[in-house]
Amino acid sequence: MAEAPARPYDVLTFDCYGTLIDWESGIAGAFQAAGPARGVPLERAAILDAYLRAERRVEAGPYRRYREVLTESARAAAAALGWPLASGDAAFLADSIGGWPPFPDTNPALERLRAAGYTLGILSNIDDDLLAATRRRFTVDFDFVVTAQQVGSYKPARAHFDAARRLIDPRRWLHVAQSYFHDVVPARALGIPTAWINRHGEAPSDGGRAEREFRTLGELADWLAPGV
Repeated sequence: MAEAPARPYDVLTFDCYGTLIDWESGIAGAFQAAGPARGVPLERAAILDAYLRAERRVEAGPYRRYREVLTESARAAAAALGWPLASGDAAFLADSIGGWPPFPDTNPALERLRAAGYTLGILSNIDDDLLAATRRRFTVDFDFVVTAQQVGSYKPARAHFDAARRLIDPRRWLHVAQSYFHDVVPARALGIPTAWINRHGEAPSDGGRAEREFRTLGELADWLAPGV
């Protein structure tokens, strides 16, 4: 019997929201469920554009728990969409996180990677309790997680990667993520190999590149766990 090919890495870390979890559908769905009830029709593309702009501004400020970031970003995005939303009413977005769906390829790919013997971790810009709600959506467990709450900052700051390195070294490590800005750029700057899950076929924001680029997690699993 032929021997299985050697694994190129020992540890795989994943960004969670946008990489494993379809956060765009989660955010848009939460807004679309809440807005019409208040007489405000909301388009998916407009929601996501307003929310991304708002969240980046909020995360650039002093560290706050991600529940607060979600709430403030939701309020600011709603205002940009013509929906005056009191701060107390903006908790709908954080409360919806446990229902955000994995991408269809997420669990099959994770199961293959687990079966191939990889150690799996998550590096996420989120609070521990919110991530715990999301982890119930996965069909495999993760060996470790590093959250913004644990390190007191948000990617693209380096604290997530420094904390993960302390857990991982000297094993071979690949970081897997959809966000070029939040994950690929800082990981590459720290000498961490990256796989970019470029679901939307975007161009690199800085003209650089990841070590590997895939459109889906299934393609990543085909590379890292062939025959599994």
